Amino acid sequence: MASPSRAAAWLDGVNPVAKVAIVIVLAVPLLVSIDAVSAATALALEMLAVPLTGLRYRVVLARMLPVLAFAPVAALSMLLYARPGGTVYGTFLFATVSDASISLSLAVLLRVLALALPMILLFSRTDPTELADALAQVAKLPSRFVLGVLAGARTVGLFVDDWRTMSLARRARGLGDRGAVRRFLSMAFVLLVFAVRRGTTLATAMEARGFGADIPRTWSRPSTLSARDAVALVGALALIAAALGAAVASGAFRVVGT
Repeated sequence: MASPSRAAAWLDGVNPVAKVAIVIVLAVPLLVSIDAVSAATALALEMLAVPLTGLRYRVVLARMLPVLAFAPVAALSMLLYARPGGTVYGTFLFATVSDASISLSLAVLLRVLALALPMILLFSRTDPTELADALAQVAKLPSRFVLGVLAGARTVGLFVDDWRTMSLARRARGLGDRGAVRRFLSMAFVLLVFAVRRGTTLATAMEARGFGADIPRTWSRPSTLSARDAVALVGALALIAAALGAAVASGAFRVVGT
């Protein structure tokens, strides 16, 4: 019996190419506008859509931690070095904190979160093979490129296992408790060597099995679009329209560069 966290979710039935289109629909308007209201509204609506993905909120939060760590850095740069405007609260060398920089830093912070969250929600449960099938059959991308990317994606888990194994081996030899920077650099170099060797072997094996041929390929699992994909895309359009509409209604809407 499947665990609750892996139970079928509504978005599991959406074609991966439709998910890519949804990400584009949500991202482009947020990239060309720069205000806190539209980003906050989009972020709130995206959080409300979490149950459709089959993920739990704590899982989403855990996967957002790297973004939560990076977003304040981007916001801080805007806070200190954005074009000043309104009341100026302090200056130091080239840094100026003002009303304009505060509002811009908040908008950037919310925008980074609103741009990253759809990627996590839409692709956390998407199988790489299903994505490759959809890109080749629906998006009509070259099969050689798609299969190469798929093969590379499948090796990411192996790199994680290699890193964990090297860490345990060094610790067992008494080499894992000091020199963190040196340890990281040496392990990264070893991992690079592993990657080159594994990539060469993989490329040779795929070439031997005909993956580099120019003839049209057949696919064992057909990938097609359905009504659910259209519903998901319309939902994404409605979400971003509501976010931009809230910004326009509040008078906060602002296009990048204005």
